[in-house]
Amino acid sequence: MGKILVVDDEPHLRRILISNLKQEHHEVIEAAGVNDARGALAEHTFDAVITDQKMGDGEGLDVLAAAREADPNLSVLFLTAFATIELAVESMRRGAFDFITKPFVPEVLLASATRAMEHTRLVRENGRLRDTVVRLEGSSEISGRSLAIRQLREKIARVAPTNATVLVTGETGTGKELVARAIHRSSLRAEKTLIAVNCAAFTETLLESELFGHERGAFTGADRAREGVFEAAHEGTLFLDEAAEMSLAAQAKLLRVLTDGLITRLGSTKPRHTDVRLLVATNRDLKRRVEEGLFREDLYYRLAVVPLTVPPLRDHREDIPELCALLLAQAVRDLNTPPRRISAEAIRTLVSYDFPGNIRELRNLIERACILSAAEEITPENFPVSTPRSANGLAPRNSAEITPDQIAEMMPETHNLRDFLASLEKAVIQRALKITDGAQAEVARRLGMSRSDLSYKLGKQRIKDAPG
Repeated sequence: MGKILVVDDEPHLRRILISNLKQEHHEVIEAAGVNDARGALAEHTFDAVITDQKMGDGEGLDVLAAAREADPNLSVLFLTAFATIELAVESMRRGAFDFITKPFVPEVLLASATRAMEHTRLVRENGRLRDTVVRLEGSSEISGRSLAIRQLREKIARVAPTNATVLVTGETGTGKELVARAIHRSSLRAEKTLIAVNCAAFTETLLESELFGHERGAFTGADRAREGVFEAAHEGTLFLDEAAEMSLAAQAKLLRVLTDGLITRLGSTKPRHTDVRLLVATNRDLKRRVEEGLFREDLYYRLAVVPLTVPPLRDHREDIPELCALLLAQAVRDLNTPPRRISAEAIRTLVSYDFPGNIRELRNLIERACILSAAEEITPENFPVSTPRSANGLAPRNSAEITPDQIAEMMPETHNLRDFLASLEKAVIQRALKITDGAQAEVARRLGMSRSDLSYKLGKQRIKDAPG
């Protein structure tokens, strides 16, 4: 079954076409000419278009152009009584899928329509798979021999064959995307689509459109209907990264999907059923965000059916030598640089470093060294990292950061901890606002929080959003 647009200015022929297509349980939208077809293509998402060539307000080639503009992957069939070699060649050159002459044989037409819809779906899925590869860069394996990584792999193996929603937590750069990819690859949906969405990359309205789709005119710039990733990932897996950044409105819609499998496009009242396995990742403490009123408690418990925590690199340092070998081989191949090796002293330097950016930072350091090093051997000088701790366990004297121990030393022996932390938080935010001249986006970046977090704290602490 599929959704087909039939374009013909002869009502009798349209009825015959629609009758034949509906016998095969296809959904059919009809258009009486080129202008009607343009409107339908803006309103709906189709699997195929069947169009006449000669019509009162234009030609089938005009419909083909409109279809390619609406969706470059959409297959278009030409149906015409005026068949010429020139027309066939031109239509195929512009991307038509097939060319059928009148009078047509219903079985031939239906078979061609079926092939056209299968072609549309195949091309769309290939495009989604390419997007997934780009979004989920890196090794297909979760490498490491440490106890922490072996336990993580065991949990992935247990949860992957189920349909359970998985909440993947961990610091930025630890490899949460790789965990999601490993779960999908070992799941019963491995042959279906895996689609990844970074929730922090969209505004509130655009995120809801990306997730649930929209109808034409749902918001400014929505000049045509569009399916969301929940529809695109039907029977496959959807990976939502940085899910803690979703608005409360988007959270409510996501909860409905998890409850009854229904999504509603923006600008529509018609619910649509979807069957998707959901994987969610965040580097934030969702329980804390629930307490702060920034995340729905009922949604949290729906997402955290199976929680998986990816350990930071500093907690499995013994894996760093193996990771270095893998990442170095990838960098040499991807960057097309001469073969390199990392010296034992450089490995020891990396093992002693805390890696606040985790594996992502390690990859960047190795790629930079491959590009900038002129020698075959990469030495400690090629890795601009500082020792995280001095011999006494405290931060080095030249560190720009203040340790928790130093802050504790400043406190009086008896003090209300809650009040102290609140006043400290307020002072830090006020100082950042002053330094950045009130630029909230820059304040959020410097303090390692989202814009929504900062807005919440500004209101809670009654802080003016610009220096006074």
